[in-house]
Amino acid sequence: MSSTINDTAGIGTGTGTGTGTGVGIGTGNSTGIATGTAGRAYWACVDSLTLVRRTLLNYRRRPSAILWQLGFPIVSVLLYGFVFGSAMLVPGGGDYREFLMPGMFTMTMAFGLMNTAAAVVSDSGKGVVDRFRSMPMAPSAFPTGRSLSDLMIAAAELAILAATALAIGWTSDGGAGATAVGFGLLLLLRFSMIWVGVWCGLVLPNTEAAGALYAVIFPVTMISSVYVAPTLMPSWLAPVAAWNPISSTVTATRELFGNPGAGGGSWVEQHAVLMAFAWPLAITAVFLPLAVRRYQSLSR
Repeated sequence: MSSTINDTAGIGTGTGTGTGTGVGIGTGNSTGIATGTAGRAYWACVDSLTLVRRTLLNYRRRPSAILWQLGFPIVSVLLYGFVFGSAMLVPGGGDYREFLMPGMFTMTMAFGLMNTAAAVVSDSGKGVVDRFRSMPMAPSAFPTGRSLSDLMIAAAELAILAATALAIGWTSDGGAGATAVGFGLLLLLRFSMIWVGVWCGLVLPNTEAAGALYAVIFPVTMISSVYVAPTLMPSWLAPVAAWNPISSTVTATRELFGNPGAGGGSWVEQHAVLMAFAWPLAITAVFLPLAVRRYQSLSR
């Protein structure tokens, strides 16, 4: 049992007999799909892809939203790379802009948490989530559809930011395979942040509270190796920055891209690629079930 969503006219479908409700909410049946486990899995996929389409249509109508989300990292690249770059130190030497770009890629993926949370809170406040819950939709469709669409948007954002980096002189010297793995790790981090964002969006009461997440995520990104190597920080702060999950992705991508500043003296820095896989998987293992259960519990 599934439903389709017409984003241009709200939410609505028709039944298999051609009837529909006045508010545009209905169901659709197909006799060609099994009703067992395979049938439920099929409709869960269909429902999830329908919600992906809904989100992408919104961005298609408002392409400026992606550029707006990229505004801060692009401005930071120009500010730190060209204004403060000559005063910044890179362990072992090297160009600071090459050191900076993997950090900016990672920070953009981490900041995506706020975009996800804000979108979920907005849907909840407008009653969209309640409409989804009232439809014969797979319980996992809403969080799954949100995660897939946000991951696709993140890939587009990463491509735009990478093009900007190439324009200012950044290059990846790690080879095609290592570069692909590096960008894969960035998307893996974003995937884990999506589930944190979905859970926060379902828990927070309004968009103002979602905006307050900036006060949490900004210090987390600053106390990391995004801008400065942990070895240059005070001795009491360096371990905190080194064990920050964001630092693991930053250090791993620097290593894979062949950029300066990779590595370090601590165990977590020396095994950055391993930890860049481990941290996002651990975060996903915690927040994915929390997000799904929170969505399911809304109907109780």
